[in-house]
Amino acid sequence: MAHPDLSGLVPPDAAQAFRDGEERLALTRLRRAQAHQETGSLRWAILERLCGLVLIHLLREVEGTFALERADPILDAAGVPRPGLEWLEDEDAGQGGRVP
Repeated sequence: MAHPDLSGLVPPDAAQAFRDGEERLALTRLRRAQAHQETGSLRWAILERLCGLVLIHLLREVEGTFALERADPILDAAGVPRPGLEWLEDEDAGQGGRVP
């Protein structure tokens, strides 16, 4: 199965905010980007997973875990690897086109 094109999915300003230690701002920007995606879509699920990881990073484990529980079944069903915080930590991660 070919993986979908996910280029530009992670807003650069969200990733930059995370790298700058502004996790709450990163979360806000991820949620804003997610609001433009169809609920339950693959793109929505990736952003939901990243929101969950940021929530866990902010020690909001319950909210973060619920987000992962919403996102992961969608990613697994599509055969897409689950993104990690490296999509926010690495300047080029999450922006490079297709999921490996």
